[in-house]
Amino acid sequence: MTKNDILRRIRYTFDYGDAKMMELFGSGGKQVTRAEVSDWLKKEDDPEYKEMEDEQLAAFLNGFINEKRGKKEGPQPEPEQRLNNNVILRKLKIALNLKDEDMLDILLLADFRLSKHELSAFFRNPSQSQYRPLKDQILRNFLHGMQIRYRGQGN
Repeated sequence: MTKNDILRRIRYTFDYGDAKMMELFGSGGKQVTRAEVSDWLKKEDDPEYKEMEDEQLAAFLNGFINEKRGKKEGPQPEPEQRLNNNVILRKLKIALNLKDEDMLDILLLADFRLSKHELSAFFRNPSQSQYRPLKDQILRNFLHGMQIRYRGQGN
């Protein structure tokens, strides 16, 4: 999955306009222009399409957390320079205040079954032997389940 695809899916699921998207990036520590947001949201075959950097998606997700949970006191976390699917899933879990059962239910909405043990492996420290990297297929199904839960059945 591309970072741009993740951004498009979150925008669609929560029905965010360009102004709201810019606000979320700003809240997460990156000021962006409407043109940048527009280029990131375009399809890959569009000549205006621009690929997002990890740090830009991290800033958006941090802003998404601030939007859904409220800004925490003190200095805001810096956007990560490197993102992987595990970090993205963790940020979505935090933003939406989800428990493991909620996450498994969201995956079930997309007809994807996962055990609680499999899910917990994605949130472990990468140095632990039980850690598992999150595959694109699982993140894609989670985002699809989120869309069903927060927006409704429409595609």
